[in-house]
Amino acid sequence: MEVWQAIVLAIVEGLTEFLPVSSTGHMIIFSSLMGINELPITKIFEVNIQFGAILSVVVLYWRRFLQGFTFYKKLLLAFIPAAVIGFALSDVIDAMLESVVVVAMMLVVGGVVLLYVDKWFRNATEDHISYRTAFLIGLAQCVAMIPGVSRSAASIIGGMSLGINRKAAAEFSFFLAVPTMLAAASYKLVTDLLKLEVSDLLKFDLVKIQNSFEVIHPNDLKLLLIGNFVAFIVAMLAIRFFISVLTKYGFKLFGYYRIALGVALLALLAMGIDLKV
Repeated sequence: MEVWQAIVLAIVEGLTEFLPVSSTGHMIIFSSLMGINELPITKIFEVNIQFGAILSVVVLYWRRFLQGFTFYKKLLLAFIPAAVIGFALSDVIDAMLESVVVVAMMLVVGGVVLLYVDKWFRNATEDHISYRTAFLIGLAQCVAMIPGVSRSAASIIGGMSLGINRKAAAEFSFFLAVPTMLAAASYKLVTDLLKLEVSDLLKFDLVKIQNSFEVIHPNDLKLLLIGNFVAFIVAMLAIRFFISVLTKYGFKLFGYYRIALGVALLALLAMGIDLKV
C-alpha cells in the first residue's frame, strides 16, 4: 500500500463512518478500485484507522464525556445489545460480510428507507434520552450487523422512532459509536488479524502477543499513523457537516446517495470486477 492509497482510504473512513451511508460499502469500492483489497495490510489498516475516527467524537464532544456517571450508564445500556448479539452471532456476521451483494442490496434498501424516514417520524421532537430509550436505541443499532445497513442510520432511525429529534438521535449515535466501534475494532484486530486468543490477553502471554505483531511490517506503521491522523481530522469535519445537513434538510440527500452507491456496486459486480470486503 502506498501513502496516497492510505490517505484515500482514511478520507473515505472519516467521511463515511458517522454518516448513514455505510463505510463498509465505500471501503469495498475504493480498496478494490485501487487494487489493494487483497493485501494483508489493507484489512489491518481499515480496522486500525477506526480508532482515529473514534477519537474525533471524544474531542468534538469532550464536555459531554465529562457529564458524570448517568451519561456512561446510558451508553453502557445501549452498548450491551451489540456486545451480546455481536459476540453470539460473530460467525454469521462474518459470513454475511463475504457477500458484496448483501452490502449492495442493503445500501439500496436503506436508501429507500431514508427517503421516507423524515415523513414517518416528523413528530419526533424529544431531546431527552432515558435509560429505556438508550437501551432500545442499542437494540436498533444491532440491525447494522447486516453489512451495508450503516450503524449510524440504524441507531439514529431507532432513536427517531422513539420520539427523539434528529439532532439528539444523531449525537447519541456518535456517543454510542465510541464503545461499540472501540470494542468491535479491538476484537477484530486481536482475534482476526493478530490471530490471538482472548485467553492469551487474559494470561498476558507476552511471547504470543509480541509474535502476533510480526504480521505488521515496520514500514506499515507509518501508514497506520498517517491513516489515523487523516481519519481523525476528516471525521471531525464530517460530523459537523452531517449535523448541519441533517438539521436543515433531513435524510433524503443521504437516501439518494445510498441508492446510487448500491446500484454502482451491483453494476461493478455485473461487469465482472472482483470486489471483496
